[in-house]
Amino acid sequence: MYYKLYIDSVFLLQATSNFYLLSLAGQILRCTATHKRIWLGAAVGAGISCMAMVIPAGTVGIRLLISAIPVSMGMLRIAYGEHSGRKLIHSSLVMACCGFFLGGVMIWLLNRIRMILKGRSSLFLTLAIGYLAYKILGRIIKWMRSRKGDCFRTVRIYVPDMGQEIRVKALVDTGNHLAEPICGEPVSVISEKLARSMASCFRPDKYHAIPYQSVGKDRGLLNAYELPGMIIEECGEQLHREHVIVAICNAGIPEESVYQMILHPRLLES
Repeated sequence: MYYKLYIDSVFLLQATSNFYLLSLAGQILRCTATHKRIWLGAAVGAGISCMAMVIPAGTVGIRLLISAIPVSMGMLRIAYGEHSGRKLIHSSLVMACCGFFLGGVMIWLLNRIRMILKGRSSLFLTLAIGYLAYKILGRIIKWMRSRKGDCFRTVRIYVPDMGQEIRVKALVDTGNHLAEPICGEPVSVISEKLARSMASCFRPDKYHAIPYQSVGKDRGLLNAYELPGMIIEECGEQLHREHVIVAICNAGIPEESVYQMILHPRLLES
C-alpha cells in the first residue's frame, strides 16, 4: 500500500504544530523567547522530520519515533537557548506531554466538526482546529498557573545591620495589584514585625507613599521603601529582583501569622 504525501503540506503542518508545542512548553517552564526564535526552532524541527520521512531506512513511524527526542531538544535549544542536558531532557518530556494533550484535543474537535461537514476535511480546517486547540490549552495552563500562584515562597533579604540575609515566608497573592503611583512598579507588603527587623534597609531617599484601598476602609497611605535587592526561591530556582518596593502594613498581617510578606505576583514573572 502506498500513500501520496505532499511535502509542503506536511512541512507546514509540522512547523505549525511545533510552534504550538514550543509555546505551550515555554508557558509551563516559564521560558521566554521572541516569536521569531520559536518559529525558527519550529521550522528546523519540521525540516528534520520531513527528512526523516524520505530517508529509505526502516518504516516512517520508527524513523520519526527515533528522531523525536533529539529533534525536540534541538528545537528547545534554538527557541529558548537551553544548553543543560538535564533541562533539555526535562523540557522535551514537557513538550511531549503538551503534544499528547494537543493531539487529543485536536482529534476530539476534528471528529465533531467532520460529523457536521459529513467527513470532509482540508489543510485549512486542520490548521484552524490546531490553533483552536492551542488556545484552549493555553487558557488551561494560564488558569493552572494562576491557581498555583496562591502559595508560599521563601524570600531572602540582606540586612546591613545584621550583616546577613534573613529568610522570610511570603504569600503570593494574585489579587495584589498594589503599585507605585508614579513609576507603576509592583509593591509587596510586609508586616510591622518584619519591618522592625530590617529597619536598616529603609533609607529616607528611597521612601514612597503608596495609596491603597481595602475592605472596611475607603483609602489610605502606606509607608514604603525601595530595597536594593531580593532573592525569591521558587521550585528549586532563585529569582533575583532589584529595586523592590515594599510597603509596611499596620494591619492585615498578624505577627503570629506563618507568613510576614505578601508578594506581588509580577515579581515572579520571567
